[in-house]
Amino acid sequence: MRLSDRMKGAEQKAPKQEQARTAPKSSSGLEGFKSSVQEALYARLGPGLFDSSLTPAQLTTQVSQEITALMDSSTVPLTVIERQNLALAIVTDVVGLGPIDQFLEDPEVSEIMVNSLDYIYVERRGVIEVTTAQFMSIEHLRRVVERIVGDVGRRIDESSPMVDARLPDGSRVNAIVPPLAVDGPALTIRKFAADPFQVDDLIGFGTLTAELAELLDAVVRGGLNVLVTGGTGTGKTTLLNVLSGFIPDSERIVTIEDAVELQLRQRHVIRLESRPPNIEGRGEITVRDLVRNSLRMRPDRIIVGEVRGAEALDMLQAMNTGHDGSISTIHCNSPRDAFSRLETMVLMTGLDLPSRAIRDQIAAAIDLVVHLERLPNGTRQVVQITEVTGMEGDVITASDIYAAGRTSGGLGDSGLRTVRPTGIRPAFTNRLKDQGIDLPAEIFGGSSDMPRSKVPER
Repeated sequence: MRLSDRMKGAEQKAPKQEQARTAPKSSSGLEGFKSSVQEALYARLGPGLFDSSLTPAQLTTQVSQEITALMDSSTVPLTVIERQNLALAIVTDVVGLGPIDQFLEDPEVSEIMVNSLDYIYVERRGVIEVTTAQFMSIEHLRRVVERIVGDVGRRIDESSPMVDARLPDGSRVNAIVPPLAVDGPALTIRKFAADPFQVDDLIGFGTLTAELAELLDAVVRGGLNVLVTGGTGTGKTTLLNVLSGFIPDSERIVTIEDAVELQLRQRHVIRLESRPPNIEGRGEITVRDLVRNSLRMRPDRIIVGEVRGAEALDMLQAMNTGHDGSISTIHCNSPRDAFSRLETMVLMTGLDLPSRAIRDQIAAAIDLVVHLERLPNGTRQVVQITEVTGMEGDVITASDIYAAGRTSGGLGDSGLRTVRPTGIRPAFTNRLKDQGIDLPAEIFGGSSDMPRSKVPER
């Protein structure tokens, strides 16, 4: 049971006549009294607020008792309801996550952005808006940040001023504090649905069409290697989670992430998470280390949450050595940019590899690139699906299977771009057919005698 639910239980037991005669007071006056009680509470309890030996229930009880004592000693006249509401707000601030708790409970909020003490922004239904919520002080914000990262065994201080972590519900957290954050601590929380989105949800949102969903289902079941691309906040992780749902339940899956976000429904799943160095600068386990280790774990599929460094080489080698059907994501602006970024990341290994050899690895490993964009109305949409067809000289060749039209009319009434098949039948259809997966020709925008990709199947 959430903290707010426990506190609200006491409120519901208040006498009805007391509720009826409750008179509203100045909100600024109540806020001032709330701040003074909180400051006195911090002064009285001090380090006890961060005593790891106390359970959340014990800490809540102790804080509630101290709040009651502080209110009893105050001369400010408060009704029973006002006392209960203030006690709830103070306990939430002190024991919970302060003013951002309300946004974590709001199912319409998908992202929370705290810009020190200035403003708290949220993304609601794809649109970023400013809120009236604020932390009381830099110290209050700092305590909340430390509580979040402490719960997952991370730390944040001057020697380690930035951290990636996650909340118990899987929400992604990034925090950065002074001296790197000049104006005070900054906190960003990317929320994930308690019940992960399924393919029907994405079709309903307009992220996918039914035809694209059918194509991607066949591609994943058929064991093609897929790279999901797009900019920040375009929904790559959400789509990756949905694509992983197409993997047969009989296969062994190993997921590798910086901070665990994927929520796979299959039973045979091993989840691996990287680890930052300790206070002595030792003990770091990188994503690359985990990719290498995963090859010894007998995986049928390897899913790398995001490729952003030297692990790109190990991922490509895994895809080229029998781990077909692997999936990953990468930040980029187009499928063509993805190839350039992968090449750059491979060079980050420090190995003096020729560009031609790296591009050969990319062309042999990646079968399909699925590119997402975030539209002006906040919708995330798959706007391009590209098949990697091979090499021509020193250039990786690719053919668009689906692409968003660049019409003079711009976005439609729904705000979505029109994504249509290009009429090219991909080379991988024969590979799928060999596994008993036969896609109708209409998915590719033509009849069975439509043109094939220029480069023959590998």
